[in-house]
Amino acid sequence: MLTVLHGDSRPPGMRGIEDTAVVRYTREDGLAEALSGADALFVYDFLSKAVPGAWHAADRLRWVHIASAGVDPVLFPEIRDSDVVLTNSRGVFDRPIAEYVLGVLLAFAKDFARSAELQSRKRWLHRESERLTGKRALVVGTGPIGRAVAGLLSAVGVHVSGIGRRARADDPDFGTVHAADDLLEHLPEADFVIAVAPLTEHTKGMFDSRAFAAMRPTARLVNVGRGELVVTSDLVRALRDGVIAGAALDVFETEPLPQDSPLWTMENVLVSPHMSGDFVGWRDALVEVFADNFRRWRADRDLRNVVDKQLGYVPSTR
Repeated sequence: MLTVLHGDSRPPGMRGIEDTAVVRYTREDGLAEALSGADALFVYDFLSKAVPGAWHAADRLRWVHIASAGVDPVLFPEIRDSDVVLTNSRGVFDRPIAEYVLGVLLAFAKDFARSAELQSRKRWLHRESERLTGKRALVVGTGPIGRAVAGLLSAVGVHVSGIGRRARADDPDFGTVHAADDLLEHLPEADFVIAVAPLTEHTKGMFDSRAFAAMRPTARLVNVGRGELVVTSDLVRALRDGVIAGAALDVFETEPLPQDSPLWTMENVLVSPHMSGDFVGWRDALVEVFADNFRRWRADRDLRNVVDKQLGYVPSTR
């Protein structure tokens, strides 16, 4: 039996799976009951934090799939220590998020927000803009999303390097990858710092007051990873005090972003509501990834995107 955890709407395109298996749909409040007797769980509502609280009812669960690249909502001690296989939707959002990153870098360089504001006031004010060509970007996180970001930025002339688990000088996408322990040493080299790392005990709060102090005063931070990578209060102070020049934020420690957050009204901040990877058709794409893995699971074949539960992400082959 397959249990599907959904939010306001059920996942599309499930007819083929329903024809071959017993499927039980549930919202958060019914998850514990729906987990009893289930062999597999599809966490379509990937923002839900209900799975840990309902885990006691998982009496025969063998596989959990989450409809996102990040697995932190379903990676808790009980599942980490169990034999349950965990898979994610790695690959769906790589290119869309890379396009978002390129877009916000262009928005900063070409001052689009200021142009829109001046247009709303019918004010003609000529300015000069920055070039992206020759700028330096440090991509923190060298998984598929980080590699897609590196590819697009390199194509427009940005010099890209990465931060990963281990240092290497011959990476096919980044050229140079620095070790995560050396982050503070390499932050001063970057005009743009792009956070795409998964959320783990090692990455939580990695962008704090020390990190911002190490960055150039002209640098901008782009966070498309997880909100908890950034200490929000430290970021607000760094932006207010001119420690860094700006930030583009698609994810936040608290979502939705509270109405009283100063980030809403800062002129040097671009806010988007956790949508950097959400292209037209993304829900169907997520179900297609799950459906492929479901067929593999039923046929006792190797699953795609198996998460290393100790690392907290799918290990890269590069």
